[in-house]
Amino acid sequence: MEQEGVWDAAVARSYDTPGTGMFAPDVLAPTVTRLAELADGGAALEFAIGTGRVAVPLAGHGVPVTGIELSEPMVERLRTKAGEAAIPVVIGDMATTTAPGTYSLVYLVYNTISNLLTQAEQVECFRNAARHLTPGGRFVVELWVPELRTLPPGRAATVWQVDAGYVGLDTYDVLNQRVVSHHFHFGATEQARLRRSPHRYIWPAELDLMAQLAGFERESRHADWDGAEFTADSRSHVSVYRIPVKQWPGASSARQQP
Repeated sequence: MEQEGVWDAAVARSYDTPGTGMFAPDVLAPTVTRLAELADGGAALEFAIGTGRVAVPLAGHGVPVTGIELSEPMVERLRTKAGEAAIPVVIGDMATTTAPGTYSLVYLVYNTISNLLTQAEQVECFRNAARHLTPGGRFVVELWVPELRTLPPGRAATVWQVDAGYVGLDTYDVLNQRVVSHHFHFGATEQARLRRSPHRYIWPAELDLMAQLAGFERESRHADWDGAEFTADSRSHVSVYRIPVKQWPGASSARQQP
């Protein structure tokens, strides 16, 4: 599966779920609040901006937002919410495409870095983020933790969500560090609608190494946007990386958090 085919017009039309799921206020509010804090008064660049789920409310917080997005149908959906002047978007992939200007914050939310299907592309994504950042700028990655501990020998799939009308499961290829997410949507009939998306999963320690290769230092890691402690049982994490501030006479040291 190629990513251009996964994020097509049909997905773009059904992607937004206002007020529910990842569009629920209790999901979006802490995400936007934390990103606004990390932007620290500067401009932000979102890799894989999609339909503007995060970018639109973040811009509403007074943070200038630019996006990079591979899927033109997703951007067309974004344009129903915000024009080009409000949220400029460059069409292209997040590993190599550049946006004009520099930023104090680059961010990737909701597991999107895993849409890059090779380790090399994921490393290039970090390097691309670094190219866009001012000294002291931050790169934020929200990512799930692979659930391999739930896979008994001989079983290749995990069910990670079961709701009314929806079942989500992942099939793992542990040899190649790949996973395909299967999203089943169904109603009262016997028919179900299936959407699949391919990913390359990344361990937290591997993500940190990618950051080091691109010149970042890890500033913090939490289990969610509210700042909960990240533990061995956490299902996801929000990791903040920072470009070190070069020291010069009179310069202050970069702020660090545990």
